[in-house]
Amino acid sequence: MKIFNQTQKQFLTEKTEVADSFFTRVRGLIGHTPLNPGEGMIIRPCNGVHCMFMSFPIDVIFVNKQWQVVHIEDSMSPWKIGGLISGAAFVIETAAGHARATKTGVGDQLEPKYD
Repeated sequence: MKIFNQTQKQFLTEKTEVADSFFTRVRGLIGHTPLNPGEGMIIRPCNGVHCMFMSFPIDVIFVNKQWQVVHIEDSMSPWKIGGLISGAAFVIETAAGHARATKTGVGDQLEPKYD
């Protein structure tokens, strides 16, 4: 799956893993190699994340049910615990700095694109 940012007219991710079972959601990116720009992981449902046991920072993009960005946590450090974000239905985790590099911001409209 790819994620297209309709507002910015560009892809946010071009290779996206999905974590939607209890185990995959809890594990998330723990034990994963660092994400490259254009790679990401959707965790759903999810309105709060942690970076416990991770070895690299990530951008965390909180998205509502309509695929609109409601909050962004830039370069969340390993071992940090984030807060709960009201209105978020799921998150998209990307490489640290990638949200800013793609000009993704709160209010942007995203769209999944299936291969």
